[in-house]
Amino acid sequence: MKGIVLAGGTATRLFPLTATTSKQLLPVYDRQMIFYPLNTLIKAGIKEILVIVAPDHSGQFLNLLGSIFKNHGISLFFEVQKIPRGLADAFILGENFIAGDNVAMILGDNIYEDDLSESIKNFKSGGTVFAKKVKDPERFGIVEFDKDGKAIRVVEKPKKFISDYALTGLYVYDSRVSEIAKSLTPSDRGEIEITDINKKYLEMGELNVQKIEGEWLDAGTFDSLLEAGNVVKEKEIYKNFDPLIDKAIADFNEELKIIAKKRLL
Repeated sequence: MKGIVLAGGTATRLFPLTATTSKQLLPVYDRQMIFYPLNTLIKAGIKEILVIVAPDHSGQFLNLLGSIFKNHGISLFFEVQKIPRGLADAFILGENFIAGDNVAMILGDNIYEDDLSESIKNFKSGGTVFAKKVKDPERFGIVEFDKDGKAIRVVEKPKKFISDYALTGLYVYDSRVSEIAKSLTPSDRGEIEITDINKKYLEMGELNVQKIEGEWLDAGTFDSLLEAGNVVKEKEIYKNFDPLIDKAIADFNEELKIIAKKRLL
């Protein structure tokens, strides 16, 4: 299993905060946002992770993550996405990295309270996605279930109510996903949609949709960014990190302190 963190985009809803840095490098309580999706992958035992970034802030990602896991058994790779072409483009950009393996892709601004590591570890084939009941399903790709709880349809941002279960930003697919992504026709907004990948797996009868109960935060607005930090503190989500990540951050902090002291001499 390979991992991908999608951390590109311009995050215009967070201007001016994101005029000088990437949204995924903004703090959520005691660490940068990107460590939360990294934790989801690392807790699932994934050792090779591709981080897809926008060109404007690629150097900042390298400064933070370029060497932070070098002594902790995690290999991070970076790919610059010059033009955002939709979430599904991650599987085209990352095709050589995936190299015929299964892959878990997570959005760089998604924070989960639930521990989803066993679901990722137990994945065999097809596709697995995670649904959460929301108040505003028209903002998301949604999934409709039949009376037996089986997924029967996925729709991108429906104008009419179909279901209040949104598909969250974690997607696990088998090695066919890159070829499926390359076969997609761009939507009206010129992007290749992750919803269309889910439709393909659903048509093949191979899409597993798991419902989650805990908090799901995407921190894409001022209010949701503030809420994310508060929820992480109040529900002590910051204590749910893999010890490897906590150790890597602690070591990195000490290294920064030593460098700062040398600069003052």
